[in-house]
Amino acid sequence: MTAARAAVEILKLEGVDAAFGVPGAAINPFYAALRAAGGVHHTLARHVEGASHMAEGYTRARQGNIGVCIGTSGPAGTDMITGLYSATGDSIPILCITGQAPTAVLHKEDFQAVDIAAIAAPVTKKATTVREAAQVPGVFQEAFHLMRSGRPGPVLVDLPLDVQQTEIEFDPETYEPLPVYRPAATRRQIDRAMAMLEAAERPLIVAGGGVVGAEASALLVEFAELTGVPVIPTLMGWGTVPDDHPLNAGMVGLQTSHRYGNATFLESDFVLGVGNRWANRHTGQLAAYTEGRTFVHVDIEPTQIGKIFAPDLGIVSDARAALALFTEAARELRDAGRLPDRTAWAAAARQRKATMRRRTHFDDVPLKPQRVYEEMNRAFGPETVYVSTIGLSQIAGAQFLHVYRPRHWINCGQAGPLGWTVPAALGVATAAPHADVVALSGDYDFQFMLEELAVGAQFRIPYVHVLVNNSYLGLIRQAQRNFDMDYQVQLSFDNVNAPEVGGYGVDHVRVVEGLGCKALRVTRPQELLPAFEEARKLAADHRVPVVVEAVLERVTNIAMSGSDLRSVVEFEELATEPWHAPTAVTPHA
Repeated sequence: MTAARAAVEILKLEGVDAAFGVPGAAINPFYAALRAAGGVHHTLARHVEGASHMAEGYTRARQGNIGVCIGTSGPAGTDMITGLYSATGDSIPILCITGQAPTAVLHKEDFQAVDIAAIAAPVTKKATTVREAAQVPGVFQEAFHLMRSGRPGPVLVDLPLDVQQTEIEFDPETYEPLPVYRPAATRRQIDRAMAMLEAAERPLIVAGGGVVGAEASALLVEFAELTGVPVIPTLMGWGTVPDDHPLNAGMVGLQTSHRYGNATFLESDFVLGVGNRWANRHTGQLAAYTEGRTFVHVDIEPTQIGKIFAPDLGIVSDARAALALFTEAARELRDAGRLPDRTAWAAAARQRKATMRRRTHFDDVPLKPQRVYEEMNRAFGPETVYVSTIGLSQIAGAQFLHVYRPRHWINCGQAGPLGWTVPAALGVATAAPHADVVALSGDYDFQFMLEELAVGAQFRIPYVHVLVNNSYLGLIRQAQRNFDMDYQVQLSFDNVNAPEVGGYGVDHVRVVEGLGCKALRVTRPQELLPAFEEARKLAADHRVPVVVEAVLERVTNIAMSGSDLRSVVEFEELATEPWHAPTAVTPHA
């Protein structure tokens, strides 16, 4: 069989059943093999960067998924670099397959010939241009091994046109995936960490995205309940502990955080971080974050230990392996009567959570964004899978929304590319066709790659997209306050074709409908809940993405800080209304 066909057969043997991409001359032999082999559903993107974000959303949505994105040579590969950067920053395995000019002309500046392996190397675990057809099976076998071993991440395989078409010897029946390697903690290391935990008076657990990736959320909750230690989920670890769990102490950080989470953290004296990387928007200035605290850091990647600051104890381990030993040790200490009583400390964290919430109930017109999130919590239940990337919309969403399950907050954390949300949501909805998928964007993120909505219409991928529109680059406008300016961040203009949008510029409803999807516009608070309910029904009935545009006041400052956890600026008074967990809703079929 051809090397291209061998590559496709390996994809199937490694469990791949979906791919996202854009065909072209240099990758057509691979597409011919994909069509002939069957078994891999292909979704045609409108932009190759969009295909890479779809692949990432697909991986994030379900355990064991490997999202695959495919493009032709040259600019197709460079277009996917942002997707690879996003995946590597958040430890997400995706496989990028690119076509390439024939090997004989790689050094001759041939049409769309670029050294994509060199370009992609810094943002992948490995990037390879395969020059010998017989090496194709081994390169793909290694790619899956690398993506799944250690800290997960993306791999790029570049296939010259002649390599794809060369006949090779390959027998799919004898193929076996390579064993996956994940380092595991030892009991001696866990016992040392537990001794430090026992000695602490006000301990916390910080649960990162590595807990989600290792499918270790249940173990983490069990360990927290055994020890009585409150849990701070990071943005990437949100959902490891349900928001309404008594030991969920809220999120910490400069932006995507809760006032009660920051307050509890600042009172702590010991922190056990599991599967997290101490991202700067979580920690803020390290002096304030680390002062007066002892740290244990558990991470699967050896070079992450001590990368941001030196912990008092570092343990290189897969989160699941470490938490299995932590729960074992905690049970033994409990049975021996040696676990300290954390009741008062946990109760203090719950008291802060009950009394230090930000206000969300506003009746203003134009809408305040806080009210949008309040109504989202009412409309979308505990099974909702949220997808978002960056901006004031995402920051406020993380402050006000509620998440109850792992893999139910899917957020591009480290890279934060504008435009990520629409294609990522399509990837998530492809991987979880029966889930209640709700995306969240500001108007600028939405406009970056809104052409991908046509993919949802063509391939009948329904989800609900909440678009909060203030016709501003809101996060950058708020940051520009430090420079006493409001420069090149306004998106408003008088649309000669749509005076009804009132100077907000783009008529998103018409654009969305022109792409084959459904859209609703909301301008008053009492319209939000009915619109969300109607959107879910429209998505179910028409099997397309449905956009709910909430027209916001032009300027709203969202609580955040540019320095440390002690200096977060709050712009609104405390909430007075009680918080209740939402009731379950029936997801669309």
